[in-house]
Amino acid sequence: MWRRSFLTGLGATLTLPLAAEAQQPAKLPSIGSLQSARNENAVAFIQALRDAGYLDGRNAVVETRIYGGMPERLPHLAEELVALKCDVIVAASPYSIRAATRATSTIPIVGIDLESDPVASGWARSLSHPGGNFTGLFLDLPELGGKLVELLKEAVPGLTRVAVLWDFTIGQVQFRATEAAARAAGVAVRSLPIQRLGDSKDAFERDARQRLPGVIVLSSPLIAYERSEIGTLALKNRLPTISLSPLFVGSGGLMAYGPDLPDMYKRAATYVDRIFKGAKVGDLPIERPSRFQLVINLTSAKALGLTIPPSLLQRADQVIE
Repeated sequence: MWRRSFLTGLGATLTLPLAAEAQQPAKLPSIGSLQSARNENAVAFIQALRDAGYLDGRNAVVETRIYGGMPERLPHLAEELVALKCDVIVAASPYSIRAATRATSTIPIVGIDLESDPVASGWARSLSHPGGNFTGLFLDLPELGGKLVELLKEAVPGLTRVAVLWDFTIGQVQFRATEAAARAAGVAVRSLPIQRLGDSKDAFERDARQRLPGVIVLSSPLIAYERSEIGTLALKNRLPTISLSPLFVGSGGLMAYGPDLPDMYKRAATYVDRIFKGAKVGDLPIERPSRFQLVINLTSAKALGLTIPPSLLQRADQVIE
């Protein structure tokens, strides 16, 4: 009798944890995201995930970490996503990619980068077969640098000299590509490197003293963070500018020509989907953006005393008046 009761109790004791374990919900797929800001690009990424069937809080978890104007926080934020055991990390900007690749060599990483060469940076073996735990979307820097020079020459007749505003901490490859493109087009380059918040004002004042007829504003999270001040400084010093981001045109810049950034973030979501469906991240080729936009601010042109050629206006995707 005692033996039968003991075995019955033991069976119940063994059965309860097993039943509880069987009822545990499956772990939802988790996506880590390292972003500089909650902007239209981040919105496009989340919407593309939804379109692919991943609804945050329902059948997926999106762990977003924003670093703002403080890239020094990124190593900690990347390690936090690794500790949460995210299934994939989307890292937007060279700062984010650097932090993520140092934090993990196993979790798949999808990078979005306008400033770097992924092979030269050591993140990928090749564009067609990155290898390891990394892939993403990167610009063709030499081609884009040449286009920026070409468009600014069209807008500013007789342009033979130009300043290039760039981020010294991450933009070496981007600057060199733009400098080479300018020289090939017969345009001399003055370098205006910045490294921290507030450097843009000093850079524009130096440029104004040199009386250069135009400025190419390259990209970086730091430069994007200061876009309003840069646009104001450009108009104050009567300097025509061209940048990679349409956001600069809305802040007073003359022109922008660059990739459709929300579209790049949507493409990043398709990488996430393919990885969740079994693709190996290192087998996914690195993409170049396929959609570019030309935006022209006629209000800024008027303030600068410039007449934009009709042939250039006809090619614009957007004209601000």
